[in-house]
Amino acid sequence: MTRFQPILLGSDINVYGMARAFHEEYGIVSDAYAYFQLSPTKFSKIVNVHIVDDFNNFVTFRDFMLDLGKRMKAEDPDRVLLLIPCGDVYANLLSQCGDDLRKYFVYNTLDINLSRRLAYKSTFYQICEQYDLPHPKTKTVTADEVKAGEYRNLPFSYPVAMKPANSVEWLNIDFEGRRKAYIFNDPAELETIIKRAYAAGYTSEMVIQDFIPGDDSRMRVLNAYVDQHHRVRMMFLGHPLLEDPSPVAAGNYAAILPDYNEGVFRRIKAFLEDIGYEGVANFDMKYDERDGEYKLFEINLRQGRSSYFVTLNGFNLAKYFVDDLVEDTPFDGNTLFGRGSKLWLEIPKSIFLDYVAEGPDKETGRRMLASGDWGTTLEYSKDMNPLRWAMIRHMFSIYKKSYAKYFTKKGELK
Repeated sequence: MTRFQPILLGSDINVYGMARAFHEEYGIVSDAYAYFQLSPTKFSKIVNVHIVDDFNNFVTFRDFMLDLGKRMKAEDPDRVLLLIPCGDVYANLLSQCGDDLRKYFVYNTLDINLSRRLAYKSTFYQICEQYDLPHPKTKTVTADEVKAGEYRNLPFSYPVAMKPANSVEWLNIDFEGRRKAYIFNDPAELETIIKRAYAAGYTSEMVIQDFIPGDDSRMRVLNAYVDQHHRVRMMFLGHPLLEDPSPVAAGNYAAILPDYNEGVFRRIKAFLEDIGYEGVANFDMKYDERDGEYKLFEINLRQGRSSYFVTLNGFNLAKYFVDDLVEDTPFDGNTLFGRGSKLWLEIPKSIFLDYVAEGPDKETGRRMLASGDWGTTLEYSKDMNPLRWAMIRHMFSIYKKSYAKYFTKKGELK
């Protein structure tokens, strides 16, 4: 087998999930580069995190990666450097680099124009219209239209959802009440927050949508691996039962059951292959009982923070990257639609048992917990030491406080 080294971009739970996948499959320690350190990758022996000042700046990023590649290739010319972005910022930076880094690294990326059209929510919905992909009724407003009060003229009734079209820019602003996404029950709530956001310096468009009824259990998350030749090799669907309720992390999945829907698989497969996608595509969608459709919210141009649930269920994401970019293994075009049998948690079991609504899905989860068919991203038996154990326990205690403070049924404000 060709010798290779995983180079991960970021330091969050997504990075740890990928590092764990590489360690489980190949026994290899990953390197990660980021502009700040996050808890999930602390005190780990399976990933070495290197902090680079101003690494989220394009010029800094490109120059550093060129120098890193040059140095690593000089040390070992025959080793393949496998580069994987694990966050929106890094996926965007790599897309801006285009082919600049290919003299040293192998990686998946998209043309910058396609990348921006998919990542920017307002243009993503335009693409959905073009491909007849279901999505919520949407109104997008610019900064000038917000000043003119256009957010008051909605073609659908309350409650409504609201989120920034530009998620990367949203990371760089702060104001009272800032969240990843919102659900508003009346116009006054929306007006307060949208004015605060633009007063705080947000400049891009804001997306306001018809709220699809139902709690977190109506959500679905789809991960697909598309190879360098634009062929979908694998798809795996998850059924979230809980999301993080805290303002800064709202929408992050906390408990996911494996799911299967061939109609969804085939529709998304055709879309990805037609647009010439490559790499991991991560879709968030929600079932709308009013018309029986699964409606797309967004596509993330990289694996999601909960994507270890794919590896947990037997479809190791690291192996797909290696088979494609390192080995370029033959592929007959028959996409694997994955079936799984394990519950993924980012939270302690007690939160799952206390906060998931009673019903068949919770019963399925209970059976998986009782039979040992479950796992978390962070609790890896081959990477546990006293400091890491204490850190995970601390993170779990924060989750417990957060659910006690913020948790409500979807669509309600607390």
